[in-house]
Amino acid sequence: MTSLSRELVFLILQFLDEEKFKDTVHKLEKESGFFFNMRYFEDCVTNGEWDEVEKYLSGYTKVDDNRYSMKIFFEIRKQKYLEALDRNDHAKAVEILVKDLKVFSAFNEELFKEITLLLTLGNFRENEQLSKYGDTKSARAIMLVELKKLIEANPLFRDKLQFPTLKNSRLRTLINQSLNWQHQLCKNPRPNPDIKTLFVDHTCGTSSGAHAPSPVTNPLMGSIPKVGGFPPLGVHGPFQPPQGSLTTSLAGWMVNPSSVPHQTVSVGPIGLTVSSNAASMLKRPRSPTNNPAMDYQTADSEHVLNRSRPFGLSDAVNNMPVNILPVMYPGQNHAHTLYSSDDLPKTVVVNLNQGSAVKSMDFHPVRQILLLVGTNIGDITIWEVGGRERLVYRSFKVWDIGKRTMNLQALLANECTASVNRVIWSPDGALFGVAFSKHMVQIYSYHGGDDLQNHLEIEAHVGNVSDLAFSHPNKQLYIVTCGEDKTIKVWEAINGNKVYTFEGHEAPVYSVCPHQKENIQFIFSTAIDGKIKAWLYDNLGSRVDYDAPGQSCTTMAYSADGTRLFSCGTNKEGESYIVEWNESEGAIKREYNGLGKQSVGIVQFDTTKSRFLAAGDEFQIKFWEMDNVKILTTTDAEGGLPASPCIRFNKEGILLAVSTSGNGIKILANADGVRLFRSIESRAGDSSRVSSATFAKGPMISTFAGSGSTHGATIMDADRSAPMTMMAGLNGDSRSFPDAKPNHTDESEKLKGWKLTEISESSQLRSLRLPDSLLPVRIIRLIYTNSGGAILALTFNAVHKLWKWQRNDRNPSGKASSSVPPQLWQPASGILMTNDISEINLEDAVPCFALSKNDSYVMSASGGKISLFNMMTFKTMTTFMPPPPAATFLAFHPQDNNIIFIGMDDSSIQIYNVRVDGVKSTLKGHQKRVTGLAFSKVLNVLVSSGADSQLCVWSMDGWEKQASKFLQIPSGRVSSPLGQTRVQFHQDQIHVLAVHETQIAIYETPKLECLKQWLPRESSGSVTDATYSCDSQSIYASTEDGSVCVLTATTLRLRCRISPAAYLPSNPRYVLLLVISSMGTGNQYIFTFSTFAFLLMLLLDSSRVFPVVIAAHPSEPNQFALGLTDGGVHVMEPPESERNWGAAPPLENGAGPSINSAAGSDQQAR
Repeated sequence: MTSLSRELVFLILQFLDEEKFKDTVHKLEKESGFFFNMRYFEDCVTNGEWDEVEKYLSGYTKVDDNRYSMKIFFEIRKQKYLEALDRNDHAKAVEILVKDLKVFSAFNEELFKEITLLLTLGNFRENEQLSKYGDTKSARAIMLVELKKLIEANPLFRDKLQFPTLKNSRLRTLINQSLNWQHQLCKNPRPNPDIKTLFVDHTCGTSSGAHAPSPVTNPLMGSIPKVGGFPPLGVHGPFQPPQGSLTTSLAGWMVNPSSVPHQTVSVGPIGLTVSSNAASMLKRPRSPTNNPAMDYQTADSEHVLNRSRPFGLSDAVNNMPVNILPVMYPGQNHAHTLYSSDDLPKTVVVNLNQGSAVKSMDFHPVRQILLLVGTNIGDITIWEVGGRERLVYRSFKVWDIGKRTMNLQALLANECTASVNRVIWSPDGALFGVAFSKHMVQIYSYHGGDDLQNHLEIEAHVGNVSDLAFSHPNKQLYIVTCGEDKTIKVWEAINGNKVYTFEGHEAPVYSVCPHQKENIQFIFSTAIDGKIKAWLYDNLGSRVDYDAPGQSCTTMAYSADGTRLFSCGTNKEGESYIVEWNESEGAIKREYNGLGKQSVGIVQFDTTKSRFLAAGDEFQIKFWEMDNVKILTTTDAEGGLPASPCIRFNKEGILLAVSTSGNGIKILANADGVRLFRSIESRAGDSSRVSSATFAKGPMISTFAGSGSTHGATIMDADRSAPMTMMAGLNGDSRSFPDAKPNHTDESEKLKGWKLTEISESSQLRSLRLPDSLLPVRIIRLIYTNSGGAILALTFNAVHKLWKWQRNDRNPSGKASSSVPPQLWQPASGILMTNDISEINLEDAVPCFALSKNDSYVMSASGGKISLFNMMTFKTMTTFMPPPPAATFLAFHPQDNNIIFIGMDDSSIQIYNVRVDGVKSTLKGHQKRVTGLAFSKVLNVLVSSGADSQLCVWSMDGWEKQASKFLQIPSGRVSSPLGQTRVQFHQDQIHVLAVHETQIAIYETPKLECLKQWLPRESSGSVTDATYSCDSQSIYASTEDGSVCVLTATTLRLRCRISPAAYLPSNPRYVLLLVISSMGTGNQYIFTFSTFAFLLMLLLDSSRVFPVVIAAHPSEPNQFALGLTDGGVHVMEPPESERNWGAAPPLENGAGPSINSAAGSDQQAR
């Protein structure tokens, strides 16, 4: 085959790929043998399509061509064989052995015999060489790496792994050039040639009248910029007439755009515009002219012809026939100037740590440095990105569960969290809406600072609420929602009354896009099956029915000036499309190049300045200039982006927010945005109330102490640190929020008016001691299950106790509650989960346990072997790691339950792989036993703590120690030699809580800078335990005098103190006597002398009952549980009349809390 013929094959391959003829593409690749498509090969291997893998390879090589080819085929067939064995499909395995692997026996008979012997094993992993074989997915991935190396080294694949660099739609361009050339040779060239076929050469018939322009001035050959690659043939291609169905499309909707303010983006869909007689125009198709390839020039589309022409184009060019597109030749100059990529925000200026995966973002329409964020666990946050401050935080919670349907109540009972699908501000920024994955829409009113109020809660749809937007028909604010129940609904924003329900989609509705042109209001909707519909605010049904490109799950958006409509979507095959629509025809005007062919998730996009498009794709952000289909530029935002990041421009287009794979957000800026941030920092530096360090630290915690501080910096309350007056001018906009509340109150007066909440009576809180028929032994460890419906305790004598709450009329959610007693659960067998304590002195042991993410297994130790228990049957699944040394802390790897981290009594940390039953790595850095482990997914680090009062930070990439620091033990405080230190990460995954008997401290990782300390008053004794609430807004701490202190997490200021008298009985001896009397004849326990001695000790020391451990509920931020020295477990909540444990103390002078060292106070925060 000649070189030109070979190149023609590549052009045909490109054409077939652009037209989505996938099977034909790969058949031609194989039959021609010119190009080996490695991506296609990888997909086939990953999906286990073994027949197709070998068939595709056969176009390039055979088994016996060379040693590389032999190795390639052997690895593939061996993998097929092992997978059959793993499925216990021995018949298939024998078939593969005989038909596929037998051929290799001639080359290596011993290897073939060894492979055959695998049939005799119960599990082929018993073979030493295959002992590390994981699951099918990981095995294929490992093999694929080896195959790619073999293919690249194989000389038969040389020059076949790289597709030549071609401009988009190169074959179409050549055809177009040929048509231009043929038209130039016509004796009487017509100004509007009618080309209907490629099967014969083009000629213009004899024409009477004026001659066409000469070739020199012929618009077909003029200096015209190429608009873009040809669109697909048969849809709106250059050589085929429009389909008849398009005559009733969006034509007639379009009129001159209005300057009325509108919502530019609404995660949704095509721009409609209707004339004053919209209904009649929609029903009246336009009459075609004699030339079906020409644009219909009727009164309905006259406005299209009257639009201003592109700069530099002549009348002749502007009126060119639509079936021939101009072609750019080398040396031609563009007739208009392309916008510069320097106008785009690409400089990273801020990193925000959200703490959970970002699902949706929206900048405030007025104060454009306020960013609203929704996450996959239902969290809602408002960030002031200029100061890196989290102004508002809310976790998912149904405001009034009693008013919700039983279906929703049952759904929330099984899982009390929901993902955010959409957050969006109202046009004036006074309200914002949140659409959740479970039925719900919540509308908040926002008044600046931390002043956020509940406005509306609507059970909008059955199932997932996919999207939400605001609209303004009839000068009244409406809320538009869509969802899994295939409907679009319109609600009054004032009272939540439902106004319209639009039905007609045959699949769940994915997005909505309300818009306005002239005096016509309409809504576009898209469904997951790729259908696009349009609705007026009436009950007459859908006006439009179209297919999105590639039947993709699509969102739509208008340019900022409301004149141009774009959509972006991804189909089931992972193919993504971003296009501009011709609203008058309901057809695609241009398709932009550069999106991935195998996108992960649905690609998100946004528009800005009526000039640029941006999409998050392939771990980067891609930008286009709206008039050019080629990518203008890209940025990876300094790395760390997910495959399909969430993106959002602010209104001016100078800032761009993008989500990161580490549950964070990066703010990108252009030159104007960078200047804005510099002005914010300079204003902050000039302010006497806020230190410049405010903007240098993380989102929640900022330094205020001087450099000479020995105990670190003050933690700033982010909810109160940014006064309204400071925020007002940062955007260059002097407008204020509606009903904004000026901050004129004197802070010192606020402090004087605030009072610590003291709870000393049982009537001041809700407390429940969990029922217990077993021996009451000191509780050593305590944890809620991840579902929140049970509590697991480990006692001093190595026995586990499990309390489960039942779902009933009193407790419809089935979650842990202080209002309903749970059941002390035991399996029918009556066995107990008891740790191995043979030859163990319990006084020297450090009990520990860890719960799997699905609550199915618990790993536990009490000084002896580590045991793995089944939580349903209480059976011991296995034991491992016998002492010495003994395990002192246990934790599962955050991404892999088969990797276990074990803190040891010998000061090491063992990383244990369950699959291979062996220690993978050992970390050494502590001087005494390890007593705490915590992981940060954001920073990819492990923080450990030990009895040596030391914290260590370990990189999870290579397990190198990055930093270490000893706790700052206050003078006059004595620490026991083996006192435990525990660590827990804040929800932001940056700040870590360190709990020691002398203090509670907050450190910033990875440098371990001590930001704040809190010391209990001396009369309270030592700190016994402390933990973050589930939303990280509070810290619950217990002390030896039985008190429980509730501190504000951001300030470490005490806001509530619970006295032991509020939850402990007035006569604990009486309680213990009742317990002893209940353990009479017939009880499963043998009443030994040691048991009697233990109970007698409790009786004699009953005045010393106090909490040993404290646990926070996983979804109720104001609920916690205490494990006591007397064996009791108490669940505690504030009274129903109060939503929180006291009020947070105000900040002094807006600059953080003061240091109060009064003897009678727990406010020794440093």
